[in-house]
Amino acid sequence: MAGRLGSLLLLVFQTFAAPPEFVPASDLDPADPLRANGTAVGPSMAPPPGTSQRMPHSIIIGVRKGGTRALLEMLDIHPSVAAAATEVHFFDWDENYARGFDWYRGLMPYSYPHQITVEKTPGYFTSALAPERICAMNASIKLLLILRDPAERVVSDYTQVYFNRLEARKPVRPIEELLVRGGALNTRYKAIQRSLYHLHMRNWLRHFPLEQIHLVDGDTLVRDPLPELRRVERFLELPPRIAASNFYFNQTKGFYCIRSDGRERCLHESKGRPHPPVNGTVLRQLRAYFRPHNRSFYKLVGRTFHWL
Repeated sequence: MAGRLGSLLLLVFQTFAAPPEFVPASDLDPADPLRANGTAVGPSMAPPPGTSQRMPHSIIIGVRKGGTRALLEMLDIHPSVAAAATEVHFFDWDENYARGFDWYRGLMPYSYPHQITVEKTPGYFTSALAPERICAMNASIKLLLILRDPAERVVSDYTQVYFNRLEARKPVRPIEELLVRGGALNTRYKAIQRSLYHLHMRNWLRHFPLEQIHLVDGDTLVRDPLPELRRVERFLELPPRIAASNFYFNQTKGFYCIRSDGRERCLHESKGRPHPPVNGTVLRQLRAYFRPHNRSFYKLVGRTFHWL
């Protein structure tokens, strides 16, 4: 009895201590509605009349630390978008995929018939199984992929892990120790592997035509969100509703925040953390390693990005 009570208290602490995007999907109860167009719907509340939980019409598939949360939050401004509240990890985690599509649908927000449901899980992009599984669900689904400079993405990836370990009171290592092994670049480092975009993209193109995968420039989205979001609206065949007035630059945080429905909100404090300094020689080595891989990606998608 005492052991069960302790486990219950631990679960309650973990649920309320974590930011919404870090609540594991395996801990969510599909019987508890999530939200409809940004409106919280608790287990004791009836969903708004005329709404239902539907499979996603579009999925943000990645990339990790590319700006997926910012993209989802900005899209959620649109009155015709209903965004899932958490990263579901349905198509990349076997234990969740085994729960079936009804379980997955139960984690989607309640939406009106005129709305599209959007889910985002950055781990899908680098998953070997996610493309085939998503295709089996809906071969005509529209996919969103937000990318940023691969070297910067590596440093951002390290930064997230660094702060997570600090908060868990675990030992941390300088980024140079992870990037370099025996005097050479450690290309087996997972953060580097995640930035080899062309390798992962080829897996997606085995199951989806390029026309169904819209590439969002994450570096541009941070500097000037509206043009990128206008392109996303067109790709999703949404009427243009997101406007410049929906954004304002927060000088303290150093990035754009959102103004919508009379409220102002910024991303969670875990987003936009300053990167640790990286040895200049190591950073140049990292960028040099990515250049041929970046060129392969440009050729694959027929588009060039301004990555160093």
